[in-house]
Amino acid sequence: MARSSRTSGKTSVSKTRKPRGAKGRNPGRSKGNVAQTTIRLRRSSGSGLGKELKEAREQQAATSEVLEAINRSGFDLDEILQTLVSAAARLCKTGPADIFLLEGDVYRFRAGQNLTEAYREHEKRAEIRAGLGTLVGRVALKKGVVHIADALEDIDYEDKGAASANNFRSMLGVPLLRNGEPVGVFALARTRVEPFSESQIRLVSMFASQAVIAIENARLFNETKEALERQTATANILRVIAGSPTDVQPVFDAIAKSAKHLLASHTAVVTRVIDGVVHLAASTAESEAPAHAAQGLLPYPLSSDRIHARVARTGQVAVNTDAPSSDLPQEIKDFARTVGWRSMLVVPMLRNGIAIGTIGITRREAGSFDEKTVDLLKTFANQAVIAIENARLFYELRKRTQELSRSLDDLRTAQDRLIQTEKLASLGQLTAGIAHEIKNPLNFVNNFSALSVELTDELRDVLKQETLTDRGRDELDELTGLLQDNLGKVVQHGKRADSIVKNMLLHSREGSGERRPAEINRLVEESLNLAYHGARAEKAGFSITLKRDLDPEAGALDLYPQEMTRALLNLISNGFYAATRRKAEAADGAFEPVLSAVTRNLGKTIEIRIRDNGAGIPPEVKEKMFNPFFTTKPTGEGTGLGLSMTHDIIVKQHGGRIDVETELGVFTEFIITLPREERPAG
Repeated sequence: MARSSRTSGKTSVSKTRKPRGAKGRNPGRSKGNVAQTTIRLRRSSGSGLGKELKEAREQQAATSEVLEAINRSGFDLDEILQTLVSAAARLCKTGPADIFLLEGDVYRFRAGQNLTEAYREHEKRAEIRAGLGTLVGRVALKKGVVHIADALEDIDYEDKGAASANNFRSMLGVPLLRNGEPVGVFALARTRVEPFSESQIRLVSMFASQAVIAIENARLFNETKEALERQTATANILRVIAGSPTDVQPVFDAIAKSAKHLLASHTAVVTRVIDGVVHLAASTAESEAPAHAAQGLLPYPLSSDRIHARVARTGQVAVNTDAPSSDLPQEIKDFARTVGWRSMLVVPMLRNGIAIGTIGITRREAGSFDEKTVDLLKTFANQAVIAIENARLFYELRKRTQELSRSLDDLRTAQDRLIQTEKLASLGQLTAGIAHEIKNPLNFVNNFSALSVELTDELRDVLKQETLTDRGRDELDELTGLLQDNLGKVVQHGKRADSIVKNMLLHSREGSGERRPAEINRLVEESLNLAYHGARAEKAGFSITLKRDLDPEAGALDLYPQEMTRALLNLISNGFYAATRRKAEAADGAFEPVLSAVTRNLGKTIEIRIRDNGAGIPPEVKEKMFNPFFTTKPTGEGTGLGLSMTHDIIVKQHGGRIDVETELGVFTEFIITLPREERPAG
């Protein structure tokens, strides 16, 4: 049994005196002749045999009870050991019974039976090493069974005062051997001098063997469970890393939480080194961050002598086994008392040999940390580095992608403008041809029409002087009036034709011009006319009905008129194409192509709607219709840049929005919404 003096360093072999008063205690062993012994045995043979059978049955029942407890408890070592000491105490008819297990180089109390509360607490505090001065130490030293007939008479047993106070006399110690080395001790004591029998020693030895099996099973189970938990924690952290490629904070939080749980820590802390300063990144203790802030412990410079800074500078693992008794600065000791830890382990987070942070755990108890704990914390540190590196690479990739995207946008814009310039150049050539072929005849028509109107007035004045019948004069007035009206219409439409030619010349010029106020209704009207006459000039027999519903309250917007006209021309031209194509594909020929233009004043915005009654747009086309170079037109009829350019002009250049509503076989409507307030270009 454990005693306060069990840590004695004596190594001499003790001699056990013959117990006093042992004579006559066992009648079966008293001196006498053989006949007397035989008669005595015969007389008691019935009761002796019954006693042996009873003990055998009790031992068998106890063994079954222990096996059942092992089966029932699975890997609950404490329950199994308690069952063993209870059975041993009962079957051996002893007082206290204990099991001590080896922890490091000392034996500590693990299970007990028939112990007073005070004695149990005494046993829990005991740290016993191999030596002759104690029962447990002697068993550990000899690595075999130790039987002390009388503790008070044993030469080497040291704490006779404690033995006398607790009335311990005969003692039995049985080692728990694994591979020939003791991993624990089974200890029993009696309050009287009564040696343990061979059957009792065999029974306790059997219990000791079962305890070793239970210890090994529990060890293997705990190691497997611990490995599984660590693998699970590692997998969970990797899952967090995968799910949070841009934000390392969830990873730090998961690492701190896993370190605290798996390593039986009091707290776990993650720090980051940024620009030569150590910052608190994550902590499991609610009081940790406030305590750091209140005492000014974090952040602190990398040059500081504090443990996280030292680890970050050196890249080496650091351990503080007992903060109160160490040479730490007083503020750190005060902080340790505030948070409630005594020992600390800190490992670096290394990237290319340079620490970018640290991970530390603390425990309430003083002491060192085993190799498995250090290795797991290093694994967590490596995972933290992976998360930080992933985030860095992701940011760099995103930055590079944004740069490439801007370059691609610039390239597309340049391509758009080049193609548009080519289109406008073609339109300029067409306009020049129109001007050459039509302008001069149109001038003659306009001039001579105006002159003819004047000549009609002169003709009327001349004829007034002539003698005519009333009927003739009425007919003359009617004819000259009709002639004058017709000539006026020729003049009117001639001027309109002249305006169309001038607009075509205006819109064929390169560049987007300057941003200035422009009337929306006028832009829409000019775009309709320009697109209509351009379509008629390009394709003989072109015909479509134009409808207008222009809100007089639409007013003006500050924009790039020439660019907005380009966008409207694209939408109107697409509407012409869709509606006339449906007519060409119609079987009955009764279909009439229609395109309508609507403007609405919505207060802070202006809405423009361009609607055609074409075949509509399928969903798969609608998803990609604003992509550059995407077109559904036959080869040679479209570049796929018109709607993309229109989207850029409306959205990027003017800060507006373009939406599409469509129904297959019925209509397509483009809805442009432009803000009234001025927006910067691009």
